[in-house]
Amino acid sequence: MKKPNNPFSFPPILALIFGICCVSTAAIFIRAAQSEGAPSLVIAAYRLMGATVILAPIVWSRQRAELRLLRFPQVGLALLSGFFLALHFATWVSSLEYTTVASSVVLVSTTPLWVALFSVVVLREPPGKWVAVGLALALIGGAVIGVSDVCSFANGKLVCSTGSGLWGGRALFGDLLALIGAWTVSGYLTIGRRLRVNISLVTYTFLVYGMAAVVLLVMVAVSGGRMVGYAPRTYLWFALLALIPQLLGHTTFNWALRYLSASYVSINLLGEPIGSTILAYFILKEVPTPIKLVGAGLILMGILFASRVEPSANHTAAIKK
Repeated sequence: MKKPNNPFSFPPILALIFGICCVSTAAIFIRAAQSEGAPSLVIAAYRLMGATVILAPIVWSRQRAELRLLRFPQVGLALLSGFFLALHFATWVSSLEYTTVASSVVLVSTTPLWVALFSVVVLREPPGKWVAVGLALALIGGAVIGVSDVCSFANGKLVCSTGSGLWGGRALFGDLLALIGAWTVSGYLTIGRRLRVNISLVTYTFLVYGMAAVVLLVMVAVSGGRMVGYAPRTYLWFALLALIPQLLGHTTFNWALRYLSASYVSINLLGEPIGSTILAYFILKEVPTPIKLVGAGLILMGILFASRVEPSANHTAAIKK
C-alpha cells in the first residue's frame, strides 16, 4: 500500500507514544465511573457520544464537502468499523467489572495477533520478520503479566494460587469479555487501515465514533439502562473518557493508520498495559509484582523489535488535511 509524501516530516512513532499515554488512562477513568454506580454500557456510550459531539462542529464547518463525495462502500465500511468499535467498548469496559485492570488490559492487548491474521486475509499485509519477532515477544510479555495475577515469588520460589484467582467464575468471565474486546477492536483497526488512505482523519473518526455511539445507545436502551440521573462527578469521568483516551488517544491511532500497517499500530498498543499499570500504582495503589515487571520488559522489547521496520517509512508519511 503506497504511502504519500509528508510535507510536515512528523514521525508517526511519536504520535503513537502520545496515543499510548492517553489510552492508558481509560481503565482508571472507567473504574472511577463504575465506583460511582454507572453501568458499563452507559460509560461506553458516553465515551463515544462525547467524542462525536466534540467532532460534530468541526465536521459541519470543514468536512461537509468530503462527506458528500464519499461513496457508499466507504460509508458502509466506516459504519462497520464503528459497529466493531462499539462491541469492543461494550465488552472491554464490562470486563473491568469482573477482573483486574492488569488482566483486562493485557487480554484486550492481544489485538496484534488478531490484526496480523486479519491483515493477511483482508489487507494482504503479511507482517515482516521483525514485526513477527516483536509480536511474539510482546504476546509472551502479555501472558506473563496475566499470570502475575495468580503467581508471585515467595522465599525465592514461584508460587501460583489454585483458588478462584484468575480462573474463578467472575474473573474468567471478565477475561473472556476482554478477549472478545481484542477480537472486535482488531476488525476496527483493520478496516481503519483500509479506509484512512482515502478519507481524512476528522471525517473518518466522526463516522466511526458516531456509529459506535448509536450502537451503544441502542444497547443501553435494550438493557434497560438510563443515561441521566448520575452524580456530577460521574459526568466528569464520562467527559474525561471522551476527551483523553478516546478523542486524543484513539484518534491518534487512526491518524497513524494512514501511514503505518495495522499490525505495527496494534503492536504499539501493547504499551497500554504498562501505562495502565503505572497509573494503577499511583492512583489505585496496585503495586506491580516482579513477574509483572518482567512481562512489561518483554512488551517493550517487542515494540522495539517491531520498530526496526516501520519507522524507516515514517518520514515519507503525510497527514491529509
